[in-house]
Amino acid sequence: MRIPTAERHLIALDLDGTVLHRDESVDPEVSGAIRTLAEAGHQIVIATGRSVDATLPIVEQLRIRPEWVVCCNGAVTLKRDPLADRAYRHEFVEAFDATEVLTRIRSHLVTALYGLETVEGELLYTEEIPAGTLPSRRRLVPFDQLLGVQATRLLVVSPDHALEDFLKIVDRLGLTRVSYAIGYTAWLDIAPEGVSKESALEVVRQRLGIDRARVFAAGDGNNDIQMLRWADRFGDAVAMGQAQDAVKAVASRVTGRIDEGGLATALHSRFPAELGALA
Repeated sequence: MRIPTAERHLIALDLDGTVLHRDESVDPEVSGAIRTLAEAGHQIVIATGRSVDATLPIVEQLRIRPEWVVCCNGAVTLKRDPLADRAYRHEFVEAFDATEVLTRIRSHLVTALYGLETVEGELLYTEEIPAGTLPSRRRLVPFDQLLGVQATRLLVVSPDHALEDFLKIVDRLGLTRVSYAIGYTAWLDIAPEGVSKESALEVVRQRLGIDRARVFAAGDGNNDIQMLRWADRFGDAVAMGQAQDAVKAVASRVTGRIDEGGLATALHSRFPAELGALA
């Protein structure tokens, strides 16, 4: 089934916890629904906090060829190269000098680990930061070599602080942040000012000429809150069932958890003509 151009939607999908399980597997029903919607003519846009080289292999795994991909929580937007069907170019890159932020945080979090993703997609880090969502190109550097570098994101990892204590320190500094925990370790992900999944997706929506009422977004994390608010204003914003209450509060509706195939349920209910109803 191929839909008319005027009826196509922008379908913005977070990866981890929405499409991907922790082991980076994808339920066949979820991947099948995504491919069917893409083949029908809808614009699938992956919108993730992952780095570019941790995102594109997942796009390949899903067997889709989206025109647009949003990485690094909106700081990097990729566009598929029309001359090389599976190659992507950096269409928009937002960066900032993290010197002041780094200096202020370090004065309060002396034992924290620091990482900075450059506009070239390289991770500079002061101590090993284990995470598969970060760039594969990495370089261990002294803290001072992070200063004066243009960054698309700044990572602060504080093994010595409980997440809530960590966030209180960050909030006292007046910093805009996306926070999350991996295991018992507190993480902080800082993007350039005004940059989020929302800001990147709105640019993509305008470039595609898709009406705001034809926006669908799904996510589960704190870094999805702005994206879900954006989609909820005129379109459809879906929070995964395992999401925290703050994420659910900004969504249009809540679907099942990822282990319940929640994304497939939400897609089937929103696009029954293309996918049919779940049994």
